Amino acid sequence: MLLAAGLAFAIPVQAKPVQIVGFGDSLMAGYGLGPGEGFTDQLQEALRAKGHDAVVANAGVSGDTTSGGLARLDWSVPDETDLVILELGANDMLRGVDPSIVEENLDEMIVRLKARGIKVLLAGMVAAPNLGPAYGKAFGALYPRLAQKHDVFFYPFFLDGVAGEMSLLHEDGMHPSADGVRIMVEKIMPVVEQALAVFSGSRP
Repeated sequence: MLLAAGLAFAIPVQAKPVQIVGFGDSLMAGYGLGPGEGFTDQLQEALRAKGHDAVVANAGVSGDTTSGGLARLDWSVPDETDLVILELGANDMLRGVDPSIVEENLDEMIVRLKARGIKVLLAGMVAAPNLGPAYGKAFGALYPRLAQKHDVFFYPFFLDGVAGEMSLLHEDGMHPSADGVRIMVEKIMPVVEQALAVFSGSRP
């Protein structure tokens, strides 16, 4: 029995994978994409290729607004989640929702996640030009302001490198193709790795 006990102490405890949830709208859900082509699938594959032990779950809902996200947040994000990539606001913007409402909803989501001990990576969005400069300025400013207020990880524009590039989008001109998603993953990867560094060597 003593020998068995000694062996038990000698065997290192294997760290658990970091649990990531992609929480957002159709851009996160993978609208128009096949199995393995969506953002969460490609991100998980890219992270593992770089040696990160991480599981990325897809909690994206097509058509979701920040109001819808706030309503489903608590039950959509499991308690064992370590990091949430929060990507919402595009549908609010397309509907011309007051940026102050978008900010209030995102603010409450961040507060709730942090209260549960979950880290947040806020993914920003940019307003379409046809909404006018005043709206665009107000909308664009809310994301960095929230990131600074709550001291969360921040990626300024989720569609960076893809928006406006029709060769990387579906015919609707809004949703990324599989190749577009690959570029999105490449660009956001440094920020995701920065967030993962928080968990390095600290998980049982």
